[in-house]
Order: sequence, then structure tokens, then C-alpha cells
Amino acid sequence: MELIQDKQKTAYKTLKDECGWSNVMQTPRIEKVVVSVGTGKMIKDKHRIEVVTSRLAKITGQKAASRGAKKSIATFKTREGDTIGYQVTLRGARANDFVNRLIHVALPRTKDFKGISANSIDAMGNYTLGIKEHAIFPEAADEDIKDMFGLAVTIVTSAKNKKDAKAYLAHLGFPFKK
Repeated sequence: MELIQDKQKTAYKTLKDECGWSNVMQTPRIEKVVVSVGTGKMIKDKHRIEVVTSRLAKITGQKAASRGAKKSIATFKTREGDTIGYQVTLRGARANDFVNRLIHVALPRTKDFKGISANSIDAMGNYTLGIKEHAIFPEAADEDIKDMFGLAVTIVTSAKNKKDAKAYLAHLGFPFKK
């Protein structure tokens, strides 16, 4: 298992011809990783909210921040400012550590794993991955099964376009579908 930090050092040499880079500083980097969870129906259940925040903190190694609704929607019985989700932003060593665990430990534990889609890279070079069950992370796997929740992981890179981001993430070891 080669770490993200080690692969970052070899990215320029490996990808400079494929991506047309002329300078080492053009090599993309992981700027931040944003892990977010929507609470949905659990808004009023304080116990479930506590479970979500504690498990998110275990998975990421950082306390989750609550996110409020931007506007009131009567159909969903939400008011402006109500907590509708939790989010953690990881940078630097914590972000690299989380991506290492995601690639090498969590994703292979997914049921019937055949790779991740490269179509989730946006035009600005960011990759977003939806995870249906938080239990694929070993830090949270020993808990009750009844309190499962999904999360979204967004990996923000400094890549300028989709092609460079895909080449960079594939070099880091992301298991894209063939």
C-alpha cells in the first residue's frame, strides 16, 4: 500500500507527457476533502443525530459542524436555520490520511465492489463519491446496524480540468471502473 504523499511526489514525472505539463507546480494536489451527511427524517430524533455526529467524528477524526437550511420549505416541515445535515472539512495530513483509508480500506469493503465511476469528476477537477452505508469504514463498523446512514465525500483538487483530475486521481490509486 503506497501512501498518497509518496504518489504525489511521482505524479509530475509520470503524468507530465500525458497532461502536457511543463512545470512541477502544474501538478494537481488534494486541497481538501469534504465529508457531509444529510439528516433527513432524523431531524427531530436527538439520539440518532448524536449517533451520526459521533460516528462521523470517528470516521474523519474531526468534530462535525452542523449545517442549517437556507430557506423554509413547508412540504418538508423545515424552517430557515434548522439543522439539516453535518459536514466535516479535512485539509492537509488529515485529508491525505482519510483518502488513504478510503481507497485502501473502505472501498474494498463495499459489497460487490467493481470500481468507482469516473463520471463523478466535475469540470473543475473535483470528485464526489456517494457512500450508501457508513459501516464500510472500520472505525464505525462495530456499531448497531439499525442506525445506518449514507455520506457524500467530495475531494477537491487543484486540477484545472476533468482530464487532468482523472489522470491524477488514477495515479493516486483511485479504483476507477474500466
